[in-house]
Amino acid sequence: MDLSALPQIRHAQGDNFFLLSGPCAIEGEEMALRIAESIVEVTDRLKIPYVFKGSFKKANRSRVDSFTGIGDEKALKILRKVSETFEVPTVTDIHENSDATMAAEYVDVLQIPAFLVRQTDLVVAAAETGKCVNLKKGQFMSPESMKHAVNKVTETGNEQVIITDRGTMFGYQDLIVDFRGVPVMRQYAPVVLDVTHSLQQPNQSSGVTGGRPELIGTMARAGIAAGVDGLFIETHFDPANAKSDGANMLPLEQLPKLLERLTAIREVITAL
Repeated sequence: MDLSALPQIRHAQGDNFFLLSGPCAIEGEEMALRIAESIVEVTDRLKIPYVFKGSFKKANRSRVDSFTGIGDEKALKILRKVSETFEVPTVTDIHENSDATMAAEYVDVLQIPAFLVRQTDLVVAAAETGKCVNLKKGQFMSPESMKHAVNKVTETGNEQVIITDRGTMFGYQDLIVDFRGVPVMRQYAPVVLDVTHSLQQPNQSSGVTGGRPELIGTMARAGIAAGVDGLFIETHFDPANAKSDGANMLPLEQLPKLLERLTAIREVITAL
């Protein structure tokens, strides 16, 4: 994976970690632009390579009445507007083979959800678009098994692939990040730690996923210390009223201070 190959990526030649960040789902144009503007300001100041994240639709929901999106094309056009307005690359997740070609017209990175990373046809469809592919490690998969998912991408001739770890299921309602997997997976591709999703508490009796957002800083610091290449952090200016995954998102106003601390840790780790 050559980070500098991503369209409009900035600060890719430095030693800092890169960041995939934004809301869980695209709820509208104003909210997406507001979040992107705030993150672009701090990542430019700290020289963090940045990719705006937003799901154009949410297919993996516990309840049938959960928010799934504002409309595929409408959300994808908003992602394009974010990219054009702030000159940053964008990433969104896909769930069906047909999503790959459609989303590739609007975004720079196609993300394969953790539940779907063993779906060969979906992974290959994403790879064949020529876009960078972000493979979320399945909650049920070992770090070693991600080699095969990466191979599904590279065997199409596409070398632009990232692995994102979002924890491993521990019982029914918890996820655990095993940092021993970081050096294992870095043999196959750059590794990103999904800080916010690894703090989810799924399978609640209410059908609404819970979370431990108070541990976001702890988890992010541990990831940088363990040597991850990038971080994935979902954020929102009003998590309590976000339409998806609000229980484990970082309040947007807390992101600058966290990134400042993480950049300082990264400088120490790089100097060792």
